[in-house]
Amino acid sequence: MKRILSLLIFLPIALVGCSSETEPIASFEPNLVHTTKYAIQEELDMDQASDDAFWLAETMFGTPDEPKLPKFVIEDNDLASLVSNKNLRRASGPADAEGRGLYRKHCATCHGITGDGRGPTGAIQMPYPRDYRMGVFKFKKVPRGVKPTKDDLDYVIRHGIGGTGMIAIPALSNSDIDALVDYVIYLSWRGELERQAIDGAIFDGIIEDGERIIDPEYAAKLAADPGLAEQMEALADKDEEELSESEAAALAKYETHVENWEYAEEYVADIAESWLEADDEVIEVPDPPSEIPVAENYEDIVKFRAGPKAESFAASVQRGQELFKGKIAACSKCHGERGLGNGQTNDYDDWTKDWTTRIGLKPEDTDSLIPMLARGAFPPRNAVPRNFAEGIFRGGSSSKDLYLRITQGIDGSPMPAVTFVDGELEQTDVWHLINFIRSLQNAPEAT
Repeated sequence: MKRILSLLIFLPIALVGCSSETEPIASFEPNLVHTTKYAIQEELDMDQASDDAFWLAETMFGTPDEPKLPKFVIEDNDLASLVSNKNLRRASGPADAEGRGLYRKHCATCHGITGDGRGPTGAIQMPYPRDYRMGVFKFKKVPRGVKPTKDDLDYVIRHGIGGTGMIAIPALSNSDIDALVDYVIYLSWRGELERQAIDGAIFDGIIEDGERIIDPEYAAKLAADPGLAEQMEALADKDEEELSESEAAALAKYETHVENWEYAEEYVADIAESWLEADDEVIEVPDPPSEIPVAENYEDIVKFRAGPKAESFAASVQRGQELFKGKIAACSKCHGERGLGNGQTNDYDDWTKDWTTRIGLKPEDTDSLIPMLARGAFPPRNAVPRNFAEGIFRGGSSSKDLYLRITQGIDGSPMPAVTFVDGELEQTDVWHLINFIRSLQNAPEAT
């Protein structure tokens, strides 16, 4: 009976959205870039796999107007705590719907309805808006490779990201931001399921063998005939020798379907758990040693240079400069000798590498990218290192924010975590690097 109950979540739920003659019902889009990269790399027809993975995502997570969580998630207190249905309702739906529509009103223009970064203005942004579906986020207070906490997403929404199209929206209340945080997680969760379903099928050789990720038609058959699952369970209780050829074939199809659905549930649960674990991974940034005056802004630079701490601050900046240009930290390799962002500038972020270099395509070879661009990929752009003279730091500008960027790197970007070497580059030296980076800032223009 446990397997029968599990199959109840196969049942399609009627999803009713608000629509009018002028506003069509919004819909998510399949991740065609992800499936096309495998079609190129593995020389496989990925159309069916794309349809099946998209069906899984929609069946489990609903639509932009009627989002939902999988039934087994709702029944698990831990998994269900990740995203509030109330917040999903508040953030989703048309922008002009009463008590709803926060995401479409404030975020979809850049990030797109699907959360793929392909909103109407996405192509003209520099850098491109974040595509949530990889489950990778840059600015956070946890180690590289770990999902951000809700507080991390709250910070970015609340304060924006300097030097990008991601701006703070003063009109948002705390409850609005909470709702948007949950909705971003929901979009990422949904999108990562679609990706993982395709990845798993490729790695297991399912598609190459002519099998499917899931069979929506068979799910519909099970939904239309509630007694079918019971019949199959009864057959499963028999010895194989007792089954006719047709019964054995029917049972095999049923068990394959159950197994495929359970794989999808595992993907969903694993993704949720990776988000839930983030709070336990928050990094406690140590206070700088008392003998190192650490600048928090340009005003501190001016104060330290002219005040009683001038000598110790100058020594710190000097030490930071040596590390910045040295072989271990090697900051100047990308940021340039003077931190102007003019060092190595021909690298790309992980969102671009995911569908180019990782499948053997060169981002500079425009002709080879045409199939990917036709499926929705944006033309590759180099990841531009920060120009410290501008004094703009994405993801927070406090010394503790900079400490995290240096020690953990920036997920999804070419910015690596620093490597500590006893006697040559130690934790204390990070504060010297921060002071040197601060010292490169030009004086703010008078207003």
